[in-house]
Amino acid sequence: MPPRLTRRALPALGAALAAPRLAFAQPSRLLRFVPQSDLGVLDPIWTTAYVTRNHALMVFDMLYGMDAQYRIQPQMAEGHEVADDGLAWTIRLREGLRFHDGTPVLARDCVASIRRWGARDSLGQSLLAATAALEVVDDRTLRFRLTRRFPLLAHALGKPGSPVCAIMPERLAATDPFKQVTEMVGSGPFRFLAAERVSGARVAYARNPDYVPRPGGAASFTAGAKLVHLDRVEWQVIPDPSTAAAALQAGEVDWWENPSFDLLPVLARDRRVTLTEMDPLGFIGCLRFNHLNPPFDNPAIRRAVLPALRQADFMTAVAGDVPGGWNEGIGFFAPGSPLASDEGMAALTGPRDLDAARRALAAAGYRGERVAVPAPSDFPNLKAMADVGADLLKRIGFNVDYQAADWGTVVQRLAKTDPVEQGGWSVFHTFWSGQDMFDPAVHQYLRANGRAGRPGWPSSPALEGLRDEWMVAETEAERLRLARAMQRQAFEDLPYIPVGQIRPRFAHRREVAGLLGGFAIFWTLRKA
Repeated sequence: MPPRLTRRALPALGAALAAPRLAFAQPSRLLRFVPQSDLGVLDPIWTTAYVTRNHALMVFDMLYGMDAQYRIQPQMAEGHEVADDGLAWTIRLREGLRFHDGTPVLARDCVASIRRWGARDSLGQSLLAATAALEVVDDRTLRFRLTRRFPLLAHALGKPGSPVCAIMPERLAATDPFKQVTEMVGSGPFRFLAAERVSGARVAYARNPDYVPRPGGAASFTAGAKLVHLDRVEWQVIPDPSTAAAALQAGEVDWWENPSFDLLPVLARDRRVTLTEMDPLGFIGCLRFNHLNPPFDNPAIRRAVLPALRQADFMTAVAGDVPGGWNEGIGFFAPGSPLASDEGMAALTGPRDLDAARRALAAAGYRGERVAVPAPSDFPNLKAMADVGADLLKRIGFNVDYQAADWGTVVQRLAKTDPVEQGGWSVFHTFWSGQDMFDPAVHQYLRANGRAGRPGWPSSPALEGLRDEWMVAETEAERLRLARAMQRQAFEDLPYIPVGQIRPRFAHRREVAGLLGGFAIFWTLRKA
């Protein structure tokens, strides 16, 4: 065991020895996983952080899932009926579903969970806005009565992008959507072992022996039969990439979710390790503005950043020169998706001009307001982008306050709408999965509904109007036209700036089999 890992692991090892479950787990039934970051937030709707989404899909189940062909399939739902010319959707639950506390999953639990999720999720907000009534018919049946047709209803309830519509008991789902749920009682394939959680070091899960998999068909992405082959999964938080790589090579962990690009060549040469592409749509880097407070409440100041921004600078900082590791020329929809276009892209692909950016900033009326840039010190990819972004803003002429903190602290801070002087933030750098930028229905960062939206809180009636039109468009040609119009408008309003695409890999021991891809999914995994 490398000395660095030995010193770091001592506190977690002591906690592990005190946990009697470890004594009964056979090595082939225990999977040790290094997540992208610590699990700072447990509540699946309170944050869009993917580490929380991955945790949520272990503990909770959903009414619908998505298969590998991006098709929505019933999951907890037995099925549904659509009547009254699309204005009534009746969903029937499968028999035998139970929460981890032994109570049955009932329609009222689903109704409460949908309402709480819909208050925070962008597509959920659209669904609830089109809902005249969401009612319990009987213990296993719920019904949507709509004011207008909403063909994406099942898609909304089953989309895998954050935040997912996790079904929890009514008593938990009754929690204010803007306050966090910390008691983790789901009906999913794993139980969360709260007593074994060590902040910054470990999270543990045990197989749910009472889980009722969907009958028939193999698991496919988040759909199908979730047949668990592991007794226990441990998330071991190892912020230092070199330490994580050494642990993987030594067999002390089995799977590393987010290996840093500079270590991929080393891992590729190790015959005990396999590298697997995570997601063909990649991950899109974003420079997200806080639109509520100065200076970025001024759209001209936001646009002043464009002439100097080079996507290659951000992507090189994250992925270096790894072949196929990154792409530039990325717009507001994921490359490879049907809606990706060149509309307005000259703003990002034309000649770069730092002096033009400085002149635009002065003309926009910038008064030297402090610009707070949170940087997660334990999340290498996001920190690399924050480093580049903070330096860019300084060179343009912004008064930058670079603020390093752990990921959990950053996540908590991003929810704050306060001014910088009261602990708020100005610019945040993050990645979104290409799946979550596939179209306007799931694209959280293209929502411009103000305080009802995600952190950053942009407001643009023009963008919202185009999105509403897209949601009811009936032809592919019309959807393409509207998507181009949305990208053109996005370059005017700048809810965020795309800063490139990375193509990350999973790294895992060869004896780990059954990876589905897309993101970290555990119910199909086996260890040889």
